[in-house]
Amino acid sequence: MQLGTRWNVGGTAPADLTPPVLGAIASVERELADQGVDASTWRWTLTWLERRPVVELDDGTVIKVDAVTGEAHVHEPVDAEGDDD
Repeated sequence: MQLGTRWNVGGTAPADLTPPVLGAIASVERELADQGVDASTWRWTLTWLERRPVVELDDGTVIKVDAVTGEAHVHEPVDAEGDDD
């Protein structure tokens, strides 16, 4: 794994991210704004795993790139409250 960088929600993402990843980031940020979530202090963290970006938001949302298709997939954090397991 290669360490990348961090940036604020709404800030400029690293230029070496692909358009699908940038689109996924924009989509998550738009959804947060639409829901009225105050993410002004949240940050994104970029790391590289097997030369593919993994982008994680402070709330646990993760964006990963499919190795075959190159598509970016958003994985929402799992809410453990209410689980009886």
